Amino acid sequence: MNPLWSQIARELSPYVPGEQPRITNLVKLNTNESPFGPSPLALEAIRAAAVDTLRLYPDPEATELREALATHHGVKPEQVFVGNGSDEVLAHAFVALLKQPKPLLFPDVTYSFYPVWAQLFGLACETVPLDDEMRVRVEDYRRAAGSIVIANPNAPTGIALPRSEIAQLLEVHPNIPVVIDEAYVDFSGESAVPLIADHPNLLVVQTMSKSRALAGLRVGYALGDARLIAALRRVKDSFNSYPLGRLAQAGATASVRDEAYFRESCARVVTGREAMTRELIRLGFAVLPSSANFVFASHPAKGGLEFAAALREHAILVRHFNKPRTAPYLRITVGTEHDTQRLIAAAAHVLGHE
Repeated sequence: MNPLWSQIARELSPYVPGEQPRITNLVKLNTNESPFGPSPLALEAIRAAAVDTLRLYPDPEATELREALATHHGVKPEQVFVGNGSDEVLAHAFVALLKQPKPLLFPDVTYSFYPVWAQLFGLACETVPLDDEMRVRVEDYRRAAGSIVIANPNAPTGIALPRSEIAQLLEVHPNIPVVIDEAYVDFSGESAVPLIADHPNLLVVQTMSKSRALAGLRVGYALGDARLIAALRRVKDSFNSYPLGRLAQAGATASVRDEAYFRESCARVVTGREAMTRELIRLGFAVLPSSANFVFASHPAKGGLEFAAALREHAILVRHFNKPRTAPYLRITVGTEHDTQRLIAAAAHVLGHE
């Protein structure tokens, strides 16, 4: 390590994003990107915004976008916070809300950025094991805590908690910040947003990278009591007062307003997920029940790392997490119908089913 590095930089174990390789004829099912494009209205708005005014700073409050999101979710604009992808929004929440004297709780198998932020920002944290079926059990969170963050649907398992169980969690912990990370909720999960009105300690975080196919635009947001949002704004304005550029604001606003395209795209992904699940089960995979745009699957004949490497030889990229509880599994993004056909043919070849 370079001696000029700070002690923090020396000690960090950074998050490792999904691979973005350049492989000929690649089927890329490793980063949960949408197989379908963004709303045509969003693309049109981005093109219209690519004019001389790019020389000017964007609206630091993203007013029009926050108003559109407020209308979409049935909350007030002052209950909406936007940022440069939900990762930035979550990072601000770790500083503004989750850093408390008592430990932060989150599942032992979940979004692997959580322990990175905890380390970066100096949070005390404890992991709560998933049960034997890889599910979050709300009753396991009936313990002393300073704050809680749960991805729902969880990642990488794809398993979702019903809203009623999130409500139970909030009733057990009414006086600490609870963040529900809903990156994948639009693919048949049940959002906790309706609980905000009765739970001022609840922050719900969503993204436009998945269901709205805008991963390249980097737009995420949080919904919650105005007093929670104010804390996020204080951190944001101490870090980057202009997080969303003009093109991002224009495209995201247009996407939020195109409800028909959004619903159609989500439905197509759900249909693709169910079809892919059926085919994987036919090949002998065990597939966890997913409410996301991916599945978490294992096969008794091959370990996850070996299977991922074998699929790569067929130019099929999937994600493998080489940790004890996740080692047997592959996380496979829902692609197009053609992508699924390629995946299943390659998996059959690897298993010798041809």
